Amino acid sequence: MDPTQFARQLADEGFDEVLTKTLPAGQQLGAHTHPFDVKALVTDGQVTLGVGDQLTIYRVGDVFTMERGCEHTELYGAHGVSYLVGRRHG
Repeated sequence: MDPTQFARQLADEGFDEVLTKTLPAGQQLGAHTHPFDVKALVTDGQVTLGVGDQLTIYRVGDVFTMERGCEHTELYGAHGVSYLVGRRHG
């Protein structure tokens, strides 16, 4: 999906904050939560998200979602990751 089109979709779905995140290669975040809903489009690299015992790898063109309060881990790929992300606080 085109990032411009994705940003419009985020606005239509009520995501009140849209930003681009770029994270370094190999960095890992332990179990944590966010106080907002997330919907993101991977634009470069890859990220592995862990929820419970389930690990899922997201690559360029993949979209991932996560509800606020969902405990998860993050591992950024060998070349890091960039994604366009919407956050819905309300």
